[in-house]
Amino acid sequence: MDGIHDLGGVQGFGKVAHKANSVAYRPVFHEPWEHLAYSLLFLGADTLKVFNVDELRHAIERLDPRQYFASPYYDRIVAGTASLYVEKGVLSHAELEALAGGRFALARPQGLGRPARETRPPFEVGDRVRVAGAFVPGHTRMPGYVRGKHGTILHRTGVKWPFPDAAGHGRPAALEPTYHVEFKGSDLWGETAEAASVVVDLWEGYLDKA
Repeated sequence: MDGIHDLGGVQGFGKVAHKANSVAYRPVFHEPWEHLAYSLLFLGADTLKVFNVDELRHAIERLDPRQYFASPYYDRIVAGTASLYVEKGVLSHAELEALAGGRFALARPQGLGRPARETRPPFEVGDRVRVAGAFVPGHTRMPGYVRGKHGTILHRTGVKWPFPDAAGHGRPAALEPTYHVEFKGSDLWGETAEAASVVVDLWEGYLDKA
């Protein structure tokens, strides 16, 4: 889906603030409760094995936009994880709200997702490829700004990973290699773009030979 987080290449949001990390220690968590977000996540994904990480990503994508933008990072993880606990039957919405001491908004319902494409010969370093241009009505990790664009394979990973468009919906997911694909700035944003390049990690199922 054109997820609420997929803002790469989107105009109108102003300059992205960037600050290089210093050598000084920076705490991962800034509030005493924030570590509980990851604790709940790994309890469900690892200990209980009732959902996978792509399902959590999609649950966060399914939050109401007003809730998403009003929530800090770890709040979104808590809301997405809690939504999956209810959807998977670990606890009921009523039990969740009793524990929370009031109303607890859940993610919106999800669709079915889509399976991986049929297995094809792998791409090789140097191959020119085209990213699929179709709209995906569900979870995907194919950034909108590279869809339909041409790039060059720089590297193929040695490990295969579940296809996100299926895994994010709890469907059996074929394992696919991922590729580092380099795009020229002009191929993404036209001839007036800076003379630069962007490298994007993409699953094999998102690519076709150019």
